[in-house]
Amino acid sequence: MTRVRRGSVAREHHENIIKMASGSVGAHSRLFRTANQQRAKAFFHAYQDRRIKKREIRCLWITRINAAARRNGTNHSNSINYLYSNQIYLNRKAPGQMVISDTDGFSALLR
Repeated sequence: MTRVRRGSVAREHHENIIKMASGSVGAHSRLFRTANQQRAKAFFHAYQDRRIKKREIRCLWITRINAAARRNGTNHSNSINYLYSNQIYLNRKAPGQMVISDTDGFSALLR
């Protein structure tokens, strides 16, 4: 078999990795090995944080619902129970947005 020289392919691959890590500081944006590690870590954190973001947003909706429910003399748990017992099936997002945009409508929903 003939020898295959990969110089240009490897260089292009290394340049792409370094370009991805261009926002990093020091060797993490200049040297291939550390830039590659940094890129892998960044992708891992991005993957993880997309899931954490969903959790935090749901917590925010629940906090908003609880605050508005307390103004109406109840709490989050009892208000969700009231909605379910009256066969009003809403996820946490809809009432959470309703609290901000239509406070009177949310109060009417709990009556």
